[in-house]
Amino acid sequence: MKQSEIPEHLIAICGMNCHLCLAYKRKKNGCLGCKAEIGARIEYCEKCKIRNCDQAIQGNYSYCFECDSFPCTKIKYIDKRYRTKYGMSMIANLESIRDSGIQAFLLSEVIKYTCPHCGNIVCVHRPQCLHCHTTWRR
Repeated sequence: MKQSEIPEHLIAICGMNCHLCLAYKRKKNGCLGCKAEIGARIEYCEKCKIRNCDQAIQGNYSYCFECDSFPCTKIKYIDKRYRTKYGMSMIANLESIRDSGIQAFLLSEVIKYTCPHCGNIVCVHRPQCLHCHTTWRR
């Protein structure tokens, strides 16, 4: 896999791109993404209210936009938090996947989150690239 590819299985039900997550990028005790098997995720993701949503589980949804309650209060809460702290919108991510498809979304994520200096995918939780330390977000 090239550094500039984002695998589809790393897009969580809430629209989070786990490839951009600090927990996924950690070398020691890293998370394998929200859609990974139990035990391969960090504790925070195991307890996630969105991942463990009864409607999502019962509906066997791949993404929250498939639910009649979208956008629910859980998604609105995380969306506001990520828009404010990291400039990422889970609702916009989910709408993009719904409207344009997962492949178009993945391509847009690569374009948006590739470090202009070294070409690696950055971490949304840090303003500097974890590989070359170039500031990518202000």
